[in-house]
Amino acid sequence: MRGLWLVFSLNPASLPSDRWLAEDKVKHFFTSAFVQSMSYGALRTSGLNHGAALAGASVTTAAVGVGKELHDLRVKGEFSVRDLTWDAAGAGAASVLLAQTRR
Repeated sequence: MRGLWLVFSLNPASLPSDRWLAEDKVKHFFTSAFVQSMSYGALRTSGLNHGAALAGASVTTAAVGVGKELHDLRVKGEFSVRDLTWDAAGAGAASVLLAQTRR
């Protein structure tokens, strides 16, 4: 529960270099889309059905994104909700494409 408090208590506006549109955000978007796609493919290859593979890939992508931000918090003292938003957007975009794949 303390972890959720930490996430919601951080003020992204207090980080001057954390803009909504930046090169870093594009990297977050495409990296998350890549992790989502690769995780989905690996889970489908292991025999999971479409829905379970999509859910598992989403959990994996979220864990990677949050893990990266926790790492940044430990190393740089910065945790970016904006980065997580772009991570979610990338995962969501990949999910929309994956939902259209042949089963």
